[in-house]
Amino acid sequence: MSISDRVRLHELTVLSDNWYTLRKARFDYRMSDGTWQEQTRESYDRGNGCVCLLYDPARRTVILIRQFRWPAFENGHDDLLIEAPAGLLDEADPAERMRAELEEETGYRIATLTPLWDAFMSPGSVTERLHFFVGRYSPDDRIDQGGGVEDEGEDIEVLELPLTEALEMIDDGRIRDAKTIMLLQHAALHLMPGAI
Repeated sequence: MSISDRVRLHELTVLSDNWYTLRKARFDYRMSDGTWQEQTRESYDRGNGCVCLLYDPARRTVILIRQFRWPAFENGHDDLLIEAPAGLLDEADPAERMRAELEEETGYRIATLTPLWDAFMSPGSVTERLHFFVGRYSPDDRIDQGGGVEDEGEDIEVLELPLTEALEMIDDGRIRDAKTIMLLQHAALHLMPGAI
């Protein structure tokens, strides 16, 4: 369903183009009752991204990473954040970019990734569309220690955990990252049932 006939853009202003792009839009929006309302919104454009949960069904384990995230720290999370490996597409094919991110962050080279879905993670303020993948791994797929790209300020710890422990970490608050929670729940329901 297209809603382009319900939006009339008047002005789009760039407020910041430093790390990513912050824009302010002034537009008219046609409400459900047919009336037009002028609205102003800001959006943060950081590009689209990809995320992947590596899982080993034979050993019932998953690969996650732990790293510092300034926005989480600024909002009171006084710990490193535990996440599934992810990255920005930078105009690349999502699966191709995901394979590169997995090698950089985890040290695992994965031949086959299974696409799941794409989702807007914070559509009220961020334009990013995130492509979700899962990939089977085994210990033999590790070609490097991972840890991220030092020039990008990455200092990543690789974690291999039983799926049951990762799910417990959601319950007790050690895992708070939304994309990771979605992927772990998918794994519990579809990839390794019985973990819950």
